[in-house]
Amino acid sequence: MHFPDHPAPSGDDSQAWDRRGFLGRTAGLAAGTAALAAFAAEPASAAASSASTPVRTESGLVSGIPAALPGVTVYRGLPFAASTAGKNRWRPPRPAPSWKGVRVADTFGDAPPQAGTGFAMSEDCLNLNVWTAATRAGERRPVYVWLYGGGFSGGRGSDPLFDGSTLASKGVVVVTVNYRLGALGFLATPELSRESGHGASGNYGLLDQIAALRWVRRNIEAFGGDPDRVTLGGQSAGAGSTDLLALSPLASGLFHRAIAQSQVRYPRDPELRYLGTSWRKKATAESQGVAYAASHGASTLAEMRALPWQELTDAATLKDTTVDTGTVAEPPLFRPVVDGWVIPAGYDATYRRRAQNDVWYLAGNNLDESGAVPETAFNYWRSAGYPDRPGAPPVHVTLDDYTSAAHRKFGTLADEFLTLYPAATDDEAALASNDAVRDNSRVSAYLWAGEWSRGSRLPVHTYFWTHRPPGPDHDIRGAYHGSEIAYFFGSLYPADQGWTSTDHEIADTMTSYVANYIAKGDPNGPGLPTWHAYARNSPTVMEVGEHYGPIPVASAVKLDFWKRYFATQDAW
Repeated sequence: MHFPDHPAPSGDDSQAWDRRGFLGRTAGLAAGTAALAAFAAEPASAAASSASTPVRTESGLVSGIPAALPGVTVYRGLPFAASTAGKNRWRPPRPAPSWKGVRVADTFGDAPPQAGTGFAMSEDCLNLNVWTAATRAGERRPVYVWLYGGGFSGGRGSDPLFDGSTLASKGVVVVTVNYRLGALGFLATPELSRESGHGASGNYGLLDQIAALRWVRRNIEAFGGDPDRVTLGGQSAGAGSTDLLALSPLASGLFHRAIAQSQVRYPRDPELRYLGTSWRKKATAESQGVAYAASHGASTLAEMRALPWQELTDAATLKDTTVDTGTVAEPPLFRPVVDGWVIPAGYDATYRRRAQNDVWYLAGNNLDESGAVPETAFNYWRSAGYPDRPGAPPVHVTLDDYTSAAHRKFGTLADEFLTLYPAATDDEAALASNDAVRDNSRVSAYLWAGEWSRGSRLPVHTYFWTHRPPGPDHDIRGAYHGSEIAYFFGSLYPADQGWTSTDHEIADTMTSYVANYIAKGDPNGPGLPTWHAYARNSPTVMEVGEHYGPIPVASAVKLDFWKRYFATQDAW
């Protein structure tokens, strides 16, 4: 590890910093962001020239390299499990191989197989990355384990957006993880279930995440982390993974706090069924797996394992047409399975039994997602039409479409819905649709917090992200799905996107909230606007980004409508 001139405090001492933290001033934030962008493109050979003092892991000695900010060391591409190729395909992760000597962790490992190019990928992909500003083992700093989104069909832990330098400079040990995707991560078949010894299949990606958490528990102290203070977080499918692992006995005790960025939903909200929070029943998943194998010319598991992985990266185009979502939206085909082992039961059944893992929660959603779009994008969407991909929400920007979708979704409550969210023109319909989508999102998260809290004595914090980042897509995408990630990590990437001093200030505020929460289960700290925890008798949510403070989840009459509508829906 490197010894900084001004080391960040460890553990709970981080809460004593003011919100400017290690970087001090907005100018420092700007310089830090530029350094992040430059370091992301730096050749490994150049960085390796100043490798750190070796750290001992269970597989062998490893040295890191300087990260983007002074005093932070990054360890790239550390294997936490063996290759998943050959006989290990569609099996739980196996122990990582050991090595002799010192492994210089200056290069990101291969990404999981997925569609597209631009970075190395292979089935030897179960690796993780660690950022730390600790100067010695045993400092016991709080740990943040991050799971990427991507609809369970794309993503990688080495994405520059997930650079952990800023959070590490504020006292956190950051870990980003790869997990298997698509068919390679979530195929279920009767033959696989029989082979498993648990009568279960389809959750290999989740088992990878659990294996990574176990690696953290066994090894993170060597990097200055505290294995008894681990926060698991993610966005979109990463948030869905976090939500589902919070239901899993296999993950009990492996993480203590959760951050779910986009996609916590009330169990009776139909939107839950097609987003990254969705899951499949075991029998359905197994029959879908048999059909998928047949479509690839295979009738046995041996034949499937013999296929090149390049033939199994089509998940991003495959939808599950068996789920009634109340809209034209359909979930991705390959996603987690309620298999009776990794996930014993769905959200509602688990919450009713109060059987979820007892973890702290911070969760929220964004202004321009789930079908809401900026006002400047109405004409664009009228021309582009619905986004045709698994998990994508419908966008309603014409009057005819808006009213017909309302009748499809709300049935006998449609007239009441259209009275609460009225429209007589295309523009009015687009605005009303935005209002309804945002109310749905906030109310659903509020009601979810109530359900979660029945089985947990620990506090829940919720947020609504409202800042629209700069860049060429500002007018089309706004505060889009995933737009908060750069600010929550403090990695304003790419550097040429036109970030302003306001963006740097927001990133400073958000990383301070996140670092505080990871350290002590409370985002609040000196110099930060107060973020109140969920309270059942206060239907509000914390706005963050453009402004900071509690806002109503919806008006009283609209909140009453959404409660009554959700009561008519099957629990998921």
